[in-house]
Amino acid sequence: MPRTKTARLLFALLVAIAVAASAIAWRTLSGDGGVPAEPGPGRADEASDRPAARPALTVTVARLRRESWPIELVANGSVAAWQEIVVGSEVNGLRLAEVRVNVGDHVRRGQLLARLSDETVRAERAQTQAALAEAEATLAEANANAERARSLEKSGAISAQQIAQYVTAAQTARARVQAQRARLQAEEVRLANTRIVAPDDGVISSRAATMGSVVQPGAELFRLIRDARLEWRAELHAADLARVRAGQRARVHGGEDMEIEGRVRVVAPTVDPRTRMGVVYVDLPAPGPLRAGVFARGTIELGVAPALTVEQSAVALREGFAYVFRVGDDSTVTQTKVALGRRIGDRVEIVDGLDAGDRIVASGVGFLADGDLVHVVEEPAR
Repeated sequence: MPRTKTARLLFALLVAIAVAASAIAWRTLSGDGGVPAEPGPGRADEASDRPAARPALTVTVARLRRESWPIELVANGSVAAWQEIVVGSEVNGLRLAEVRVNVGDHVRRGQLLARLSDETVRAERAQTQAALAEAEATLAEANANAERARSLEKSGAISAQQIAQYVTAAQTARARVQAQRARLQAEEVRLANTRIVAPDDGVISSRAATMGSVVQPGAELFRLIRDARLEWRAELHAADLARVRAGQRARVHGGEDMEIEGRVRVVAPTVDPRTRMGVVYVDLPAPGPLRAGVFARGTIELGVAPALTVEQSAVALREGFAYVFRVGDDSTVTQTKVALGRRIGDRVEIVDGLDAGDRIVASGVGFLADGDLVHVVEEPAR
């Protein structure tokens, strides 16, 4: 009996499981499960309660701006002295007794730079002065003798030959006086050359003078940048060189936040036959922050042309390309590839990819993706 009751309980359990499975299958086939049923009032309420799509970011929208921008040529070159004067000595074998200037000093025309020892030159000048005095005395005596001989010519007391001798002696004495005067003048010039003076206004760029050394004629003692003027020697290709004219404005970038404005003075008449590069000489203001020998980058302005510009914050650089995000009427953004041109300040020129009436995201483009929904705030009027 116990086994019969257990078997009956198991059979009843199996029957209950089968009935439940049949009910589930019937509901599935009737549309309550896999096949969607017609939405009833309760389901419509659930759909309306779902949250709407939320904007990915609140952005400021700007429009492209048409402006007149300069056409520029970018060039590299060195900053050099406009004219550099070599100052040396014209006196041989004298010792440098004094040096009064150093590198970087601003000097005026005629200012004393250095002085050579002049004791020997002064002694030679004194000797020449004494020889000149002696020659002048001899000349006076010779002139007196010649006049006396001419006065006795008609009386016959003296021969014509003797008269000629006195006249010749006077002429010889006169020539000796002239020679001594020329020698004295040379000694005066030599004494003046013991003072090394600045030939023009400028700044000392180098100094080779050392006190106590014996200088030789023509040896360099100082280098002087005339008027402290510098120039930028910009190198351009021959094709671009023909577009540059004297008087055009140039800007030289000398480092962090340093921009110096200059003017084109002259364009080199020749180009290097190997590199096909020519030089444009740009005058820089004096005094300026740049130094001779600095390598600098700059631009030369050729004129102006219209440009379609946006702020650089509106441009995203991804995978080596430039993109902006256009905003549609439904506040979704479209990633658009653009070509960039000139840059001035915080704005950049759009060469291709956009039209003048397009609305674009002004900032925060690094956080956006194509198709994002955004909350639009118009850019305030300028």
